[in-house]
Amino acid sequence: MKHILLGVSGGIAAYKAAELVRLLRKQGAEVRVVMTQSALEFISSLTFQALSGNPVHTELLDTEAENAMGHISLARWADVLIIAPATANTLAKLSCGLADDLLSTLYLAATCPVYVAPAMNQAMWSKVVTQENIARLIRQGVHIIGPEIGDQACGETGLGRMSEPMTICNQLVLALQDQVTFSELGLQGHRVLISAGPTREPLDPVRYLTNRSSGKMGYAIAAAAIKAGADVTLVSGPVELTAPANVNLINVTTAEQMYQAVMSSALEHTIYIGTAAVADYSPIVSDKKIKKDGNSLTLILQKTKDILAAVSALEQRPFTVGFAAETHDLERYARDKLTQKKLDMIAANWVGQEQGGFDSEQNALQVFWDKGDKALLMTDKGQLAEQLIDLIIERIKAR
Repeated sequence: MKHILLGVSGGIAAYKAAELVRLLRKQGAEVRVVMTQSALEFISSLTFQALSGNPVHTELLDTEAENAMGHISLARWADVLIIAPATANTLAKLSCGLADDLLSTLYLAATCPVYVAPAMNQAMWSKVVTQENIARLIRQGVHIIGPEIGDQACGETGLGRMSEPMTICNQLVLALQDQVTFSELGLQGHRVLISAGPTREPLDPVRYLTNRSSGKMGYAIAAAAIKAGADVTLVSGPVELTAPANVNLINVTTAEQMYQAVMSSALEHTIYIGTAAVADYSPIVSDKKIKKDGNSLTLILQKTKDILAAVSALEQRPFTVGFAAETHDLERYARDKLTQKKLDMIAANWVGQEQGGFDSEQNALQVFWDKGDKALLMTDKGQLAEQLIDLIIERIKAR
């Protein structure tokens, strides 16, 4: 039986945490609940005690606990810590390492995986300091679930609504289920080639065309593949990221350079994952700086080489996974790309929206293959990368 420690902080979404307890118990988990003093203003501890079948913990210094060190015992007991709802105040405390109540102290003492489900007003969520706190927590290894877009208690509508209990429950069950996962070296013996980041296509000696790709998804996938036991080569466009340890890094700038790097290495690898946002067109380069002359400028663009299609067309090709970033009609375009380029899998995601995509610390993917598909829900890119690697392992074994 899995041990799940649920932290409830003081937001109106605290009522949803009661349903989360019920769903987790239904999955066979043992649940213990920790509530902040603010949470007690929204919902009674008796509710959680009745649903979990265990006493609810609210005090840091519990004289009834052995040696008054109950927070250490709880931290050691848990297989996973989930904080839902996680208010803006709670996220700020956790990101800075404050430990002034039982829940924040448990976070510091926990060695198990930690998940948080943010819940707050849309203006609070979009605040720069909140996003900085989220980014800091992700760097600390915390997994973020949600939030979602929807109606809020204040009467506004926007991003900040806590994910539904079923969504949170499904993610926790996925994290705890007994199956072969990335951490169990499911890619041992495989050589994985990954392309990541944007390309820069020069216009003249001082200007270039590019896109908004940060490379974060590709770098996260490289890290997950290494954890899964693979020997990883990462072909990276210009990004501001540190490459994972033990990766073979090849830095490139243009689409042509990325094509040459990938094609020269593809046959030496068993898996190719093309996450890079490669320019579809490249301008004819001027050898001198283009001067401002007139009210308009005409650029002549020429089509770049299709890396995914070229790898997939190799006679002894690797297992080939493509990416599709779409602003509309996601499934149709992704499945067309899957078929036309003869890919084994394609992972599609929305861009140009309020949550996920370029520059974000979070993302969601809809993954397609012949006669199948699977949705990977919105979470931080590290967790999402691990889920994608698990799915790739599953599909390779099925093939």
